[in-house]
Amino acid sequence: MRLVFAGTPHVSVPSLDALCGSSHDVVAVLTRPDAPAGRGRSLVASPVKERALELGLEVLTPGRVADPIFQERLRELAPDACPIVAFGALIPLSALAVPRHGWINLHFSLLPAWRGAAPVQHAIMAGDEVTGATTFLLEQGLDTGPTLGVMTETIKPDDTAGDLLVRLAQAGAGLLVATLDALEAGELQAVPQRGEGVSLAPKISVKDARIHWGTPALAIDRHIRACSPAPGAWTTFRGERIKVFPITRAPVASAADDSSGVAGSREALTAGEVAVSKHAVDVGTGAGVVRLGTVQPHGKKPMAAPDWARGVRIEPGEKFVDV
Repeated sequence: MRLVFAGTPHVSVPSLDALCGSSHDVVAVLTRPDAPAGRGRSLVASPVKERALELGLEVLTPGRVADPIFQERLRELAPDACPIVAFGALIPLSALAVPRHGWINLHFSLLPAWRGAAPVQHAIMAGDEVTGATTFLLEQGLDTGPTLGVMTETIKPDDTAGDLLVRLAQAGAGLLVATLDALEAGELQAVPQRGEGVSLAPKISVKDARIHWGTPALAIDRHIRACSPAPGAWTTFRGERIKVFPITRAPVASAADDSSGVAGSREALTAGEVAVSKHAVDVGTGAGVVRLGTVQPHGKKPMAAPDWARGVRIEPGEKFVDV
């Protein structure tokens, strides 16, 4: 089949590569326009655009998919289908109607669970044990179209959103190719999504990523992993923001490490209270105590939590603030 592929971030690239290595013909790639990035805010091409140029493919970057010039070019390309992975913008009805097999979306959840922009993050945050990917026919509703294919993936206890997305992107690329193969062969029929089990996964903002130490340790662990690597879980200490990377549960026997220099008692730690020893930094939560691994103070590089604690000289009873 003739394909116009649509995608933007790194997670879309495995699907583009898989399609280019398949029996199908990728005739062009649709991606978001170059966007400001970094401290200099210079324009940077999307990962999909960079890969498409390496592959010698035509790249389309309209400011709006509704743009008449873009839609005319899409009709000229005459795609049989438009596979789409994390493109990042709505597709209007006028464009949806162009390919005869429609726009085939690869979504990283088991629909109808976690419809929206951040399905992987919300699955981890909710404590799901299994997730997956679904191919479905794109329509104007939010991830509501009939499904075509599905695969499952176990969520590991220490998975970050980044870890899980890498695995889903690779496995999902195979699912997308298989879906298009079956569509071309006439062996696939779209199945309407169930009416029950619907959940939403809106984008997680920086504000949403703030850690609330009054919640149980298990919830905080999931929250931090779900926000890693982006937007990054954070808290504040002495009025300054500090990013917190994945944590572990503190050993039951001690607040931090051993009897050398422990600032506080493990059993006595209140929510957000920090206990420091030579080799560890523990924090109280609403239920249980967690041990920090890597942190990143504002304006500095990531560092081991004990190194940070030694630098700021934490006093007994000091706390992270979450309100």
